[in-house]
Amino acid sequence: MRQLGTRRASLSASLKIGDRWDRCRTPEDEEVHIPFAQDSLVKPWSSMRNVMDGNQEKSKSRIRRSKYLLNINVGGKLFQIAIKVAARYPVTRLGKLALYTDPMKKLQLCDDYSVQKNEYFFDRDPSIFHYIFHFYRSGVLWIMDEMCPSNFVEEIEYWGIQMKYSQRCCRILFEEKQDELSEYLKIQRDLEAELEPLDSTQQFEGKFLGRFRKMIWNLIENPYSSVPAKIIAVMSSFFVLISIVGMTLSTVEEMKQKTGKMWMEQLEVICAIFFTSEYLMRLMSSSSFKNFLRAAFNAVDLVAILPFYIQILFENLDEADTLYHEELHKVENVSKLGKVLKLIKLMRIFRILKLARHSTGLRAFRFTMRQCYQQVCCLLLFIAMGIFTFSALMHSVEHDVPGTNFTSIPYAWWWAAVSLSTVGYGDIVPDTVLGRVVAFGCISFGIILNGMPISILYNKFSDYYAKLKAHENETSHSLKLARRIRLKERVVRKLSECCRADPRSHR
Repeated sequence: MRQLGTRRASLSASLKIGDRWDRCRTPEDEEVHIPFAQDSLVKPWSSMRNVMDGNQEKSKSRIRRSKYLLNINVGGKLFQIAIKVAARYPVTRLGKLALYTDPMKKLQLCDDYSVQKNEYFFDRDPSIFHYIFHFYRSGVLWIMDEMCPSNFVEEIEYWGIQMKYSQRCCRILFEEKQDELSEYLKIQRDLEAELEPLDSTQQFEGKFLGRFRKMIWNLIENPYSSVPAKIIAVMSSFFVLISIVGMTLSTVEEMKQKTGKMWMEQLEVICAIFFTSEYLMRLMSSSSFKNFLRAAFNAVDLVAILPFYIQILFENLDEADTLYHEELHKVENVSKLGKVLKLIKLMRIFRILKLARHSTGLRAFRFTMRQCYQQVCCLLLFIAMGIFTFSALMHSVEHDVPGTNFTSIPYAWWWAAVSLSTVGYGDIVPDTVLGRVVAFGCISFGIILNGMPISILYNKFSDYYAKLKAHENETSHSLKLARRIRLKERVVRKLSECCRADPRSHR
């Protein structure tokens, strides 16, 4: 069996096991013969050398790749877009960033720039930029339903991307949602303007007798400011109702006698004095006369007052003309003045509109009509079209019948209007079979026409009424809370004054 030779410390493959030529050497010769034992022949090696070389190669490759990529930092999230891809859309912000060579122009496009990282920083929403990033990669702008339309439009306008790059179905749904949001915000602004008082507390500051005028204004205009203000609001509504009842009773034959007429005139004088004093107090306490005269409620108050004074003026003229025409035996001008006087008396019916100042339901109805004027005008247009169409058809069918009432199209307008409103007085009826068929079509069209806008108007009216009522309750609750706090402060102040006064009384 072959003997094994002495194995040296080196693991070199050049020395074989069992080689006798190796065993003949002395340790001194072996030290001289083995090349690995010589320090000059040992190659220096470090375990981190290959790692450092790899890092250098990676950094070089990164530098090479960064020449073709845009490093975009949006709100702390890093995105990389190829320069060629961004340059396809030169109108956009990133397209300009890819095409510009001037560093100053590039800095104007971004919020900040990191030289070490070669990153362009944008202080924008990173969640929406995901869709912008997808647009540069695919060429299609995707729109999600859960995104806010105004925020999304603001972001794509910042990045310079147009809505035409999105799909048609997504764009249609997005525009509908955007229109709904715009309409909702418009209604909210109008509702806030409706709820906003004409004169706020800040407008009285620095004015002549500002504190006193503010107190009078709250007393007349804001019924929730104090208990006396609420009493005055109730009195105003009471006088409006009394005035309307008095005007109604003045047309009764029994009230036209001397005693009844005198009582009605005295009642009218009392109501006119109250309305005049209320209007003058509002006018004098207002912080801006221009805004006061432009307000709709104040115009209603003025219309409610003027008929009384115009009536007095015309009655004096009527008496003078009567004496003059008694001498000339002519009463033509007197009769004309009497007709004008009746018309002026009829204008007192507008006093009932004063109830809208303190009635939430009437304010909601007025606001609904103002917001839905397009639907109401469209309804009136359909009614007019139906009246003209069915009156012409009825005249063409019934004009040959002896003794018919449909002698002309204007005579048939009344019948068409009554039939479209589904009232049907029965004063004018068709006689032929074709005329009854036309009447049935007119009534059916009226039922369909009257049913269309009711749901829209009712839903909007109930929504506006709920919002106005909620604001009213909130205002009254805040004022009650403020009065309670002031009451507690007064009680504490009185108690502290009493406690301070007791030692002096004992002395």
